[in-house]
Amino acid sequence: MLHGLLIGFGIGVLVAAWAAWLLLRRHLRRLRAAERRARTAERMAEIGAMTSGLAHEIKNPLSTIGLNAQLLLESVGELPIDESERSRLVNRLGALRRETDRLAGILQDFLQYAGQVRPDVRPTDLNAAVQELADFFMPEAERNGVRLSVAGDAGRADATARIDAKLIKQALLNLMLNATQAMAAAGAKDPSRPRELMLRTETRREADGHRSVVVHVTDTGPGIAPETLARIFDPYFTTRAGGSGLGLPAARRLVEAHGGRIDVWSEVGKGSDFAVVLPVDGPATNAEAGAGTNGHG
Repeated sequence: MLHGLLIGFGIGVLVAAWAAWLLLRRHLRRLRAAERRARTAERMAEIGAMTSGLAHEIKNPLSTIGLNAQLLLESVGELPIDESERSRLVNRLGALRRETDRLAGILQDFLQYAGQVRPDVRPTDLNAAVQELADFFMPEAERNGVRLSVAGDAGRADATARIDAKLIKQALLNLMLNATQAMAAAGAKDPSRPRELMLRTETRREADGHRSVVVHVTDTGPGIAPETLARIFDPYFTTRAGGSGLGLPAARRLVEAHGGRIDVWSEVGKGSDFAVVLPVDGPATNAEAGAGTNGHG
């Protein structure tokens, strides 16, 4: 009997040792995986910092190139040359200036998307902010033949929320530019298409009971096909020639830094509605809203 007990005890020890070894192996695998993730995250942070720094370094000389291209363009008019030669130089310098401006825009979009976001939140009247943004954007809308209007609760219902007004205005501006460009492109193909852009604010209570302020950016553009809609917030995805593909991802990032979200409804041939949903109370703390600077590059 003692012999049987000893055998049973020995088997129990072996089973326990085997189980301990398996647990140790699992723990070591998890530890190594965590170390790899930490190294990868550290490497990605380094690459992100280097990329952002490189973009800043490119931005300054690019501005100098653009300025000098403009000065040369103005100076061509004073050269004692025939008109055909002057026209050729003007066209070349004009192309240089346009491409320089396009690269500057791409860099700005990248810095806005890649920059770290830490909103400086304070109580803000979204009605007033939306009206200010509409006044600012009106010349751009008119230049593209777009009728811009502010409707809904704006100016009536209380739409105060804890936000960083500068960042939310930038997010809304990205959405407005995207809508305007889409309508201008569609209008170039069919001049009879309406070009209307409407900003509307509303307040509501979410399913979890929290109150939110919603800013709608609604257009009468060509609409977005379902397969495209699934990708519009992917960095560098764009259906527009010359687009950076960063305007919408940057807008969503700025909104999410406030604890909010962007809901999208779209129908091909009729238009789109981008709803920026912002919690009235804002992010729990500035630290939880993001990490870094205000995301302006």
